Amino acid sequence: MTNNYDVIIMGGGIAGLYAALNLDKNLRVLLLSKRELSLSNSNLAQGGIAAVFDTVHDSVQKHINDTLVAGGFRNNRKAVEILATEGPRDVRRLIELGVDFDRTETGEPHLTLEGGHTRARILHHKDCTGKEIVEKLIANVKRCENVTIHENSVVCDICKTGHTFHLDILDEAGAHSAYHSHFLILASGGIGRVYEYTTNSAIATGDGIALAYRMGAAIRNLHFIQFHPTAFANKNTRECFLVSESVRGEGAYLLNCNYERFMHEYDERLELAPRDVVSRSIMEEAKRTSSDHFYLDITYKDPDFIRGRFPLIYTNLLKEGYDMTRDKIPVFPCQHYLMGGINVDINSKTSIDGMYACGECSHTGVHGGNRLASNSLLEGVVFSRRCATEINSLIKSCPAHFEEYTFVHPEKAEPIPHGIRTETRAIMQRAYFVTPDRAAAKEGFARICALKEQLDATPYEVNRDYVEARSLVTVAYIILKEVIEE
Repeated sequence: MTNNYDVIIMGGGIAGLYAALNLDKNLRVLLLSKRELSLSNSNLAQGGIAAVFDTVHDSVQKHINDTLVAGGFRNNRKAVEILATEGPRDVRRLIELGVDFDRTETGEPHLTLEGGHTRARILHHKDCTGKEIVEKLIANVKRCENVTIHENSVVCDICKTGHTFHLDILDEAGAHSAYHSHFLILASGGIGRVYEYTTNSAIATGDGIALAYRMGAAIRNLHFIQFHPTAFANKNTRECFLVSESVRGEGAYLLNCNYERFMHEYDERLELAPRDVVSRSIMEEAKRTSSDHFYLDITYKDPDFIRGRFPLIYTNLLKEGYDMTRDKIPVFPCQHYLMGGINVDINSKTSIDGMYACGECSHTGVHGGNRLASNSLLEGVVFSRRCATEINSLIKSCPAHFEEYTFVHPEKAEPIPHGIRTETRAIMQRAYFVTPDRAAAKEGFARICALKEQLDATPYEVNRDYVEARSLVTVAYIILKEVIEE
């Protein structure tokens, strides 16, 4: 069977899956997932997807305004207008594809409130919206006869000759194969694993961003990193589960070490201020009280309501020994989301002809300096659909043939030294947690430069460990460089 495809999609989260569904059914499409398809940041998304469905009390203009305010007006306004205007259509398409959003007694989608929103506009499936959307999208993609899915496939390298992209793919058995395409969509997710503590899944090592950077693609605002204020405070694991924004949206109080509410001292929007504001407020309050103990308290609400509205969070907390219907939940800020990435236009096109990026790995400019809650899933569907639409129109002018290319791997390669990823995470945690420490950033950048040079110059064995370490070091290099230069 030929390894030539019209389109290759790197990533199986909401952006990659929705792009596959919107590509012309006559195109041969290969969708690559680094691990199993169910493992993605999209799958972990709890709160919901923001869209204007209540046109009586809400409007597209209000959604635009809320997005701009949350982003500190550093957003691309045109992209924000597209997101808010076209978003409801894509959410309705998700419903047509079988996504089961929670409903009111009258059968309308139940809309909830989250931080930074001035209106209730969040559609959700209990507290596991991402999982519901991803499962339904996977089921639909698997029914597409034109789409081939390869799970457990690591993209080790990408290059382009003429009109053809070439990808070096490492399969589960450790064998390398070359695949070729006329168009390439990077939907590879975020960079959370560059930090010691993150809400991101294990795949979030910034591979697509690092590969695009190595190809010469424009990367923008990679230091626009969102730290979620209410991750469950558990320092015993790298992947911290999120206590969703929607818990505060349903009325939870944020308390300091003395069990006192404090957000009124920092922002008039209280617990529903945007995430960056709440995270910075927690850090200031931690300095004031000389304590990093903080809590969410929703115990005054009806226990049946809490269990029904937040079954996933309730179950996860029970495993940790906390009953959120009776106990205060320990929380603390944690790396959560990336607003910068591979720079793209309003159709998700990168600076490299034929290559597109969508979802968290891309920089559409929608989020500005801080993402408004529940705009991420919306960005994933809106801009991956626009990406697919443009490819559908351009594919007709593509040549029928594919150029050839062979990836060469060193014959006598040594394994990558142990500890590079651990050291990189420690550097990033010191240099940039909630707010940058510029002195630590400069010191860390010097070490990251040395690690980057070592990985680029030494003929290490090209395996998963090497690819992820190289990606994390590259991502850290770009972030710290931007921090120092800002």
